Amino acid sequence: MLKRTLMIGAVALSLAGWSGLANAKEWKTIRVAIDPTYKPFTYKTDDGKPTGFDVDTAQSLCEHLKAKCVFVEQVWDSMIPGLQARKYDAIISSMSITEERAKVVDFTGKYYNTPSKVVVRKDINSDGTPASLKGKNIGVLKGSTQEAYAMGELKAAGVNIAAYEAQDQVYLDLKSGRLDGTVADVLEVQGGFLDTADGKNYKFVGKPLASFTQYFGTGAGIAVRKADKDLRAKLDEGIKAIRANGTWQKNSDKYFKGIDIWGD
Repeated sequence: MLKRTLMIGAVALSLAGWSGLANAKEWKTIRVAIDPTYKPFTYKTDDGKPTGFDVDTAQSLCEHLKAKCVFVEQVWDSMIPGLQARKYDAIISSMSITEERAKVVDFTGKYYNTPSKVVVRKDINSDGTPASLKGKNIGVLKGSTQEAYAMGELKAAGVNIAAYEAQDQVYLDLKSGRLDGTVADVLEVQGGFLDTADGKNYKFVGKPLASFTQYFGTGAGIAVRKADKDLRAKLDEGIKAIRANGTWQKNSDKYFKGIDIWGD
């Protein structure tokens, strides 16, 4: 009887193994969520094609995995709900790895890490501290780590916080004078606003906010559903591979030549 039981158990394990292999997803197509309002990380060309460092990273990873990337546009504060609703398979759109987000999604390791900073009009006397921004109107991206910082540190000091569906909407209200400043990623706000004609009257103030890891996390990672651990493992391996073969650096130099965006 014992021998029979062991044999049945062995057959069951064997069948379970074959079942697992049969059900394993090959990931020939990976649907990637992006918010194309975050230049130079994710944006659109004049003819409407997605581009930017995030997009190039996604394409490089899909090529390494011999998969096809299909980009799905999504407003930022609906990114994680859309992932859970299976509208796409991964978020590769400068999403910071935070403890709060990691409660509901899984992350790969980082694929870059740049700090955020406060930007205000040049006529405003501020050192970037919450007290020096009291009474000012600061716009942030809804659902972002910058919003988390603004609500956690600035609002209590009497700063008026306005959240927007897209970062480019923040810049439109800065241009119109409805806002006094913003909190944004240093490279995104530099390329997307400060280096443009609309941003000529604005400046960085204070220190980079990298030490506020409770809000900003530990770098940008790729988010996947918790059930898709195989996809996370493949993407993690892919990040290591494109770092090792020079593809990651080539993509970085295309948008940020001379700047180390890997970070600490």
